[in-house]
Parts: sequence; structure tokens; C-alpha cells
Amino acid sequence: MRLDRQRLARELTALEALSQRRQRRLVQAFPHPGDPTWVRVDGQLARNFCSNDYLGLSHHPALLDAAAQASSRFGFGAGAAHLVTGHSVEHHELEQELAAFTGRQRALLFSTGYMANLGVISALTDRHDVLIADRLNHASLLDAARLSGAPLKRYAHADAAAAERLLAGEARALAPEHAALLVTDGVFSMDGDLAPLAPLAALAQAHGAAFMVDDAHGLGVLGAHGGGALEQVGLSAQQVPLLVGTLGKAFGSFGAFVAGDAQLIDYLMQRARTYMYTTALPPAVAAASRAGLRLSQQEAWRRARVLALVRRFRNAATAAALPLMASATPIQPLIVGSAAKAASLSAALLAAGFWVAAIRPPSVPRGSARLRITLSAAHREEDVDALVASLQSLWHEQLA
Repeated sequence: MRLDRQRLARELTALEALSQRRQRRLVQAFPHPGDPTWVRVDGQLARNFCSNDYLGLSHHPALLDAAAQASSRFGFGAGAAHLVTGHSVEHHELEQELAAFTGRQRALLFSTGYMANLGVISALTDRHDVLIADRLNHASLLDAARLSGAPLKRYAHADAAAAERLLAGEARALAPEHAALLVTDGVFSMDGDLAPLAPLAALAQAHGAAFMVDDAHGLGVLGAHGGGALEQVGLSAQQVPLLVGTLGKAFGSFGAFVAGDAQLIDYLMQRARTYMYTTALPPAVAAASRAGLRLSQQEAWRRARVLALVRRFRNAATAAALPLMASATPIQPLIVGSAAKAASLSAALLAAGFWVAAIRPPSVPRGSARLRITLSAAHREEDVDALVASLQSLWHEQLA
């Protein structure tokens, strides 16, 4: 196939004109050992307020030591897929610990959350089934529906009544041997709000649908024991039989997993192509994940601290008349509207010593470009206060 270079150039130019052409920032160093909030990016020393390292574990000595020890035992790369020679004792122990942590019989590791969602949904559904999904679900869940071939029906964001109307109609139309799968984020990655999980679980049960929750941004942070959005609202494994989580956010490592009953996990091992046909995570990564999971449970102060910083940030931002969205999680979006203005504000913040990413379409709906501010247990109170002060000054200077 011959590439149409003119078409590529036109597309890139159009993205540039819309302020939607992405550029990668070059992270050069974390200049303060053990502190993931100080970073040198594109030559600029800044406080990092756009990482998903919610508990501040990514630089913890326990994770670094666990990875080093595992590397000395297993080497670094796993060398093959899990079903060949890539499944080490570190992977096995991590899966068992994740199952216990989530209150489910078994867990299955995937290399990324994207691969977990693609693997699970394409293994469980086909063109004869139907997916019912929140309109603001993560892109991986939408792409999974396309890969599976199952018709995708999307309801208005966090609207349980709209979900019920779709679910009732689609479930009635399905042949008995086919199924409806209701799927939602637990915490929405760009808005920071929670799905109406309890009503959705009840709907799924009432209409005989399977219910799947991707709680990538809730696990480790929400709930009395860090069990995530499901623990926070009191939902059991029976009410949510399919739980997807990631290890590269609150747990400070990398990778993802799906947790469920033993039969489900065995089936996914046989049918989830993104599990079967890819090299396993390095054993050192699995070892670091075990350390992060353990610390998240032992050091409950990290959850308390990051949520206290969320409250501090929201109180200060409200006093500064900054238009926050309704989020009680470490994801604090500040809607700007224009993609160009969001990019300009992000650049001005970096010059002032704060790294806050501008999120633009297609990651968010058109007209809702934003600054996605995220908080970590590793931040200090004075860092949060200084960020709000800079935001207040730049917001009124650039957007008033």
C-alpha cells in the first residue's frame, strides 16, 4: 500500500489549526529521590499535577527493591506469553493477592488496561449480543465493542434511567442464547465523577444482563480499605461479576487485571486474545505491583491524605472562583472550553512551575477542553495552595 502523504499532511495541518495536534513532553528527571511530584520536563523544573500516581507509590523504595530483587531472580523480560513460559511465581502470587483484595475467586493479569478491556469484551460478546455503555466510558471500552462486533448502545452520561430504557428494550429483543453486557467506568477518567453503580447493578440483575465495571481510577483510593468505587457504594462480587482494574495508577506500578469467579477467569484464559497472544509483564513489574498493593493496604494514611488534599484544593479553588466540576476524587477537571485556550493555559502553568496537562478533543467532547488536575498523597499542602494561586492569576489574566 502506498501512503497518501498529502492526506497525512492535510490531517496534521487540520489538527494544528484546531489546537488538537499532540506533542509529547520529555521527562528528563525526577530530581528529588523518592518524590514523584518534582519533575524536570522539557528542561523546566515543575511540580507534577497531572500524574495518576494517586498514592505516591511509584518511587517508593519498597517497589524499587521488589523490582530489583525479582530482576536478579528472573531476569527482566518474561520471555513469552503467560500460557507458554512467561507465567512466573511473581505473576501467580500477584493474581492471588488481587483476587483476595477484590473479594473474588480469581484474577487474571493483562499487560495494560486497554488490553484487559479489549480482551474481556471481545471474549464474552459477539455480533449477536449487545453492549450498553455510558457515553463517557474510556476509549478502550468503546474500541472493545467495535472489536467484538456487538452492537453498541450508549446512554447519556451517568443516567441510570436512560440505561434502563436501553437495557429493557435490547434485552427483550435478544434471543435466549445471547446476552446484554452493561459496562461503565467506576470513576470517569476525564471528569472524576462516579458512575451510579448501585442503580446500574440493580438494572443489570433485573434484566438478566452481565455487569462490568472498569475501576482503574477508583481502586486503591476510594473505600474504607481502598477497594474502590464498588467498596464505597457497598456492591459485592455477585452484584458486579466483572471487575477490571489497573496497577499503574494508585498502586504505582504497571499492568492491569480482571477479577471474577473461577469459571470466568478460566474462560478468559482460553478466549481473551489480548491475554493469550502477548508477552507477559516482566516478573519485576509483577513484584513491584505486589509491593504497591501491599503498601496501599498497610498505609491507609495515603488514601486519607490524598482525599484531604482534594478537599483543600476544592475549597481554595472555590474561594478563587475557579469553575470546578463536581468531583470528590483526585481527578479535578477545570473546564476551559476552547482547545487553544486550554493549551495556552497549560503552557503558562508550566512556565510558572506547574505541570498540568491540557485535555482536548477527541479525549473529551468538543467544547469541553480542560485542565485535568490530579492530586497525589505525595503532594504538600503548600504545593496545592501555590497551584491554586497560579491558576487564579493565570485564569483571570488569560480567560477573563
